[in-house]
Amino acid sequence: MDVDGKVAAIHTVAAVAVGYISFKLTNEAMAIVIAIIVLYLMGQVSERLFGKEEVGGMKGWLWSGIVPFFFIWLMTWVIFMNHPL
Repeated sequence: MDVDGKVAAIHTVAAVAVGYISFKLTNEAMAIVIAIIVLYLMGQVSERLFGKEEVGGMKGWLWSGIVPFFFIWLMTWVIFMNHPL
């Protein structure tokens, strides 16, 4: 698996976890803040694991990290909100 796939996989796993945490919180603003914090931390983890040059800087992180994180986080949050538990 190439570096882009690994970065996307790391961000996807984090997004699912944050989506569930966002569901458990009653304050939507706090859920968004937590998602932004975790997104930043996952970006730092990716750069330390694979190197800044390998990740591709901000452009590489945008397409391999931020976009998958945002969509998976939002999708997970909505699924948990609509699922009768």
